[in-house]
Amino acid sequence: SFELVEAPAELTAAAPGEARDALARRYVDKDAPEGERLNAVVFLTEKDGQPSARVWTGRATDDVVQDAVRDALKSANRSRVFVSSGIDPSVVAQTERFRPEVSVFSPRAASGGEVSFRDKLPVIVGMAVGFILWSLIITGASILLNSVMEEKSNKILEVLLSSASATEILTGKVLGVALLTLAVLGAWGGIGAVGLMTSVPDVARDIGSVLLTDGLFVWFLLFLVGGYLMYAVLFAAIGAFCDTPRDAQTLMGPIMMVLIVPILVMQMAIRTPDAMVVKVISLIPPFTPFVMAARAPSGPPLIELIGGLIGMFLFAALMIWVAGRAFRAGALSDVKLSWKSFMGAVTGR
Repeated sequence: SFELVEAPAELTAAAPGEARDALARRYVDKDAPEGERLNAVVFLTEKDGQPSARVWTGRATDDVVQDAVRDALKSANRSRVFVSSGIDPSVVAQTERFRPEVSVFSPRAASGGEVSFRDKLPVIVGMAVGFILWSLIITGASILLNSVMEEKSNKILEVLLSSASATEILTGKVLGVALLTLAVLGAWGGIGAVGLMTSVPDVARDIGSVLLTDGLFVWFLLFLVGGYLMYAVLFAAIGAFCDTPRDAQTLMGPIMMVLIVPILVMQMAIRTPDAMVVKVISLIPPFTPFVMAARAPSGPPLIELIGGLIGMFLFAALMIWVAGRAFRAGALSDVKLSWKSFMGAVTGR
């Protein structure tokens, strides 16, 4: 949104041309004095007998003012055409104010007829849960990466390995950070739940109903566990090879690029949860916990949910095995991290 203000006198007095454009440029420039700077300057003109405008804006990528001016000119031109055709101005104004009421019906609505906010809520909840899972998993795994990396650089990891096996250390770290992540989730979830129940109890009741319908809460919990296991052990293994965050960037860059994919697909899952590309990507294990969580409230076939879950946990088991070998090798070596050294540690070469 924006606020219309009176144009400076020198702008209104300036004749069209380069001098006026120079004035407009000065007012929208980021270096203009705080009390004088404008977000945009609009000059109304005519071209071929039709209203047009020249817009100077402080940001080259800002389309808000451009769209608002275009809509205003279209409305003004429409009113002028109607009036010139002998149509009463009050009729024109009434036409402009008209907002049609559209009712949507679906056999899948809770009432069996008209679609309400309650029917749209599962998709919103699925999208929110997908993003929350993504944030929690990445946050927890990143904490684990930094923890292992710090212990490796301070030689603490070597001391720990003298009294416990690499598997025991890796398991303890993964479980410890998992409990920390769940504690944070529980605290924020509790605060959010209390806030919702206090301010909008009906919405809170509907969200609770959605989470309990068809065991959605259980599905979400399983996707959280599987997704966390997959990425936590991988990040811990990478941390065992690194002394500084700069070292970790060698492998973390490609991994984070891959993790952008579910963010994009989850947005598609809101509009078309049954699209083939969404179905396929939701069954690819590294993306399953996020995309399938977004799809789950839309009622996908049970075979797809179970298949995605099985594939995710099988892949998580593989990642635990891979990460265990890499963690053991990286914790006691000073080899510079690279894809070659990481895969060499996994294969034992």
